[in-house]
Amino acid sequence: MKTRKPKALLFANTDWYLYNFRLSLLRKLDAEGWEVVLVSPSGKYVDRLKALGYRWIPLEFSRRSTNPIRDAQLLTRLVRLYRRERPDLVHHFTIKCVLYGTLAARLVGGISIVNSITGLGFVFTDSRFKTRLIRPLVQALYWLAFFSENVRVIFQNSKDRDKLVEAGVVPEGVTQVIRGSGLDARRFAPAKAKSNGRRGSAPRVLFAARLLRSKGVFELVEAAEMIRSRGLDVEFLVAGEIYPDNPESLTPREVEKIKRSALVKCLGHVEDMPTLLNACDIVVCPTYYPEGTPRILIEAAATEKPVIATDIPASEGLVHHGVNGLRIPVKDARALADAIETLARQPELRKQFGKNGRAIVLNGFSDRIVLSKTLDVYRDVLEPSPTYEAIAAGAF
Repeated sequence: MKTRKPKALLFANTDWYLYNFRLSLLRKLDAEGWEVVLVSPSGKYVDRLKALGYRWIPLEFSRRSTNPIRDAQLLTRLVRLYRRERPDLVHHFTIKCVLYGTLAARLVGGISIVNSITGLGFVFTDSRFKTRLIRPLVQALYWLAFFSENVRVIFQNSKDRDKLVEAGVVPEGVTQVIRGSGLDARRFAPAKAKSNGRRGSAPRVLFAARLLRSKGVFELVEAAEMIRSRGLDVEFLVAGEIYPDNPESLTPREVEKIKRSALVKCLGHVEDMPTLLNACDIVVCPTYYPEGTPRILIEAAATEKPVIATDIPASEGLVHHGVNGLRIPVKDARALADAIETLARQPELRKQFGKNGRAIVLNGFSDRIVLSKTLDVYRDVLEPSPTYEAIAAGAF
C-alpha cells in the first residue's frame, strides 16, 4: 500500500528568489518524489513557478518592518498556514522567513525544519545605534528558533556559521556549510567562441548585482573614472535594478546621474545572464554587503570569466587570488581600478584565470554537489519521522 508523498514547504521573502536561486532544488525534490509547496509574497515570477507546475501560496509581509504588532501577525498567519498544510519539512530562506517560519513550525509541532542563512544581514554587522539596539532581540529570536533537535541550519560560508555559534545563538552540531545555492554548469558554460581575448575590442567589465550602495556601485563608478583618466580603453556594463524595499538601494535620481556620467552603461535587469557573461571579459564584485556567497561570482567563474572580488568571507573558497581572479580591500576604488587594469592589459592571464575558475565551480559549487548536500541535510533532520521511513523504503 502506497503512502502519501512527503511534503516540503519552501518559504522565501520573494518569488524572485525561489525562481532564480532555488529552481534546481525544486526540480530535484520533484524527481525525488516530494510534493512541493511554495510560499512568498506575490511578484512577477509567480506565474513562471505556476507554469512549471508548482503550487504557490501568497503570504504578504514587510521585509523591512520591525513593528512587533506586524511581526506577531506574520507569526500568527504562518502558524495557521503550517497547521493547514501540515508539511513534513519546511525550508526557510532569508532572515525574517527563518526566524518567524521556525517559530511557527515549532508552535505547530511535528515539522522538520531546515533554515538557510544566506548572509547575516546588517543586524550583525552594522554599527549604527538603532541596529545595535535591536541586535540582542534578534539574537534571542535566533536562540529560540535554533535550539531544537528537529532544526538544521545551512550557512553559505564558515565565518558566518562561526559568528553565530560563538554568539551562542545556534549549536554547532545542527549546522552545515554548503557554498551557494547550486548552479547549472551546463547552462552557465563558456561559449564556443571565447570572449576572453576579443581582438580589436576594448575589454568589457561587468558589474551585475542589485543596485545597493554596499554592493560597491559607487566604488565601481569611481574606478571607471580612474581607468578613463589613465587612457585605457575599457567598457563598463552594469546589470541590475534598484531595490526600493532595501534602505541601501540607490535612488532613481542616483541611477540617472550615473547614466549621465557616461562612465558605465546601465543595462537594467538582464534575464539571459549566460549570454551577457559570455559577451564580457572581466566580472567585478566589489561588495561589502553581508551576504553568503554572491551568485554572480559563481556564474562568472562557471563561464570562464576572471573575477575581481573584495576580500570578505563571502568570496573565500571561490575567488583565489592569483588563481582565478584578484581579491581587493573593501571600499577601495583605487585597488579596484588597479585590478581591472591588470586584467585588461593581459588577455592570456584572463584566459588562464577563467579556466581555473570553472574547475573551482565544478569541484565545489555545481548543482550536483549543492543539491546532494542539501538533501543529506533533509534526510538527517527527517530521520526519526515515520514519513522518512516510508521515503527510505520507497513506499510512496
